[in-house]
Parts: sequence; structure tokens; C-alpha cells
Amino acid sequence: MNFVFFSPHFPASSGEFAIRLHEEGATVLGIGDAPYDSLDSRLQAALTEYYRVDNMESDDETLRAAGYFTHKYGRIDRFESLNEYWLESDARMRTDFNIEGTKADFIDNLKHKSKMKDFFRKSGVETVRFLKNPNRESAAAFTAENGFPVVVKPDLGSGASHTYKLSNQDELDYFFHTSPADTEFIMEEFIDGIILTYDGLIDQGGIVRFQASHRFEQSIMKVVSDDDHLRYFCLKDVDAEVEQAGRSILEAFGIRERFFHIELFKSNKDGRLIALEVNMRPPGAWMTDSINYSYEVDIYTLWARMVVHGGIGEAPSGHYYTGYASRKDRKHYRHSHEEIRNELGGALVRYDAIDEIFSRASGNRAYQFRADSLDRVREIADYIQAEW
Repeated sequence: MNFVFFSPHFPASSGEFAIRLHEEGATVLGIGDAPYDSLDSRLQAALTEYYRVDNMESDDETLRAAGYFTHKYGRIDRFESLNEYWLESDARMRTDFNIEGTKADFIDNLKHKSKMKDFFRKSGVETVRFLKNPNRESAAAFTAENGFPVVVKPDLGSGASHTYKLSNQDELDYFFHTSPADTEFIMEEFIDGIILTYDGLIDQGGIVRFQASHRFEQSIMKVVSDDDHLRYFCLKDVDAEVEQAGRSILEAFGIRERFFHIELFKSNKDGRLIALEVNMRPPGAWMTDSINYSYEVDIYTLWARMVVHGGIGEAPSGHYYTGYASRKDRKHYRHSHEEIRNELGGALVRYDAIDEIFSRASGNRAYQFRADSLDRVREIADYIQAEW
């Protein structure tokens, strides 16, 4: 298999996927803007060849790189970044070179939140009521019907950037006065609840080869707006209702041979499960490693085996609950790093700094830890994030 990995160097987890592809026997060909000498030595060893471009936003440069690889190595079997930012670039290259996978004519359905809603309805999973491209008149009608608060977010993109919870008419008026004119927004009803994810691997035949679930008890939107620290938990088991909803959504989208990350609201008011967003890529932050620690697997290898060989055998079971708790440099915490290490002992599985580009949402540095119960990982997160 000739696998062109777009941006194999960033984020760091991309390198792990590329390395596992090489270990499974694929010819891994990298395209990126970083100097070759700056790549991790393990990644260098995994890449058969690396083509450096000056500008990864330039389709012309990427076309030349892919054309060079085709001339030298033959047909490209896969072109992938596993990165939300490059999904459109990936799809255009697959279209231009007739490569297996999602093509340019479908990628908008995976990028635009408004278009996802049609597939949620097709799946039979309830989704949030929304308004595309709100203006003052349409927003007034929407809030009259659904009430405040409402959430306004860019139709295109991931994360919580430029996402706002508007609680009254004055805040809505301020949004219209200050919002960037070059961004298309959608307005959604506000759901008071937690986020449960459905994460995993789906193969070429539409079989879910692995599944996991994360629980977010904070609002990511509020974490970003308040510049707060973050916590979340990888669950030992996938709730049956989450699994049923997630599989129905996968079937509606018809996605194949992908890592998937589906976000669902669990309403605090009535317990309803409501589809929020779908991302056909690995979950972000340290969630891939959360899966590894909870299930005692190497999810990078499971993905590579699925892509190269078509299957990964029987899906493993979960053993632990794994928590993530970040800290912000601007905050003053009660317990020192040494105290945390001594308190957690073997329960602490990772500690590291966070790349600055991700720090607004994910924190400046973070801890990963695991335990036998959800209550215990909550207690550990409380200890790590306790402030003076």
C-alpha cells in the first residue's frame, strides 16, 4: 500500500499513526512544511520519502508532491491527514488522483454543521434545532419560538472558537454588531447537558471494529471563553444508547475505513440523547491515549491494521476509567506537581505540556490518570485542579 500522509509531523499524534502504518508494511510517503531534519527520528525512519512544501495551503504544491510520488512509486492507495483542518485538502487530492476514500463532492457534509443535521435526521437520532445564517429578523423569530439562551457558532470548523452562548436580546444585538462579516454562522437552541462521544474505527465493509466513549461534564464553549482548565473522562464501557445512536449516524453518513468521533448531548433536563456534531477523524487532545490507557491497547496500531489489512480481530474490552485534567499557568493551584505525583502514584500515566496552539481549550499542561471507577477519576481531577 502506498499511503501519502499529509502533515505527518503535526499534531504529534500524527507521527504515531504514520509509524504504525510503516510497521504494518505500508509505504508511507510524507508531505509537510517542516524541514526533514526537524522531524522526530522515529517518524523519519517510518517515512520512505518526505516531500517538503513551502505552503501546505497551496493545492498546486500538494499536487506536484502527489504527482512526484505517483511517478516514482506508482498508484497512491490512500491520501490522509487524520486532521480536521486538512479534510478538504485530503478530499481534493483523492478526487484529483482517484484515490479511495471521501471525495470533494461529499466533504462539505462532514465540515458544515448545518449539513450534518440532514444526516442526523436520516439516522433517526434527534438533533438540536438550528437556524442557518441568522440575521436580526430570522434570529428574532428563532428566539421567540425557542427562547434564550441560544448558541451561535461558525457553520464551518471545529472546536469552540467564535462560539457564543447568548442569554438575552442585548447579547444577541452585540453579537450582530461585532461578529465577523466573512464568517457564516448557525444559531442553535441551548441544551443544558453533558457531552458523550462515540469514538472508534469503522472498516471498508461498514463494520465497527472498535468503539469507546468519552464523557465531558464541562462546557467546552465556556472553557474557551473563560480561559479555564479542562477535564474529561474515557469510560470503561460504551453506554448502549450511545452505541445505538452512534451506529445509526455512521450508517446515515455511509462512511467507510475511518476513525470517527461523534459528539452527543445528554440532556440534564430529561435525559434525551441529542446529536451535536460528527467528526470523521481521531478524537482530539489526548483522547487517543485515553483510549489506550482505558482499553490497554495501541489504537494507532489497530487503525493501521484496519487500513492496511482490512481488519483487526475481536474488539478489546475496557479495563479502566481514564481521566484528563489540565492546569492553566494563570491560575494558582493548591497542590504542587510533586504532591500530585506522590498522591497519584501508579494511577498517573502521563504528564506533559500542551502545544500553545491548543492551550486555550486544553490547558497549558495536563495530567492523565486512571482508576477502577468514575468517581475515583473525578476525585483525582478535583485534587489536581483545586485552587487557592
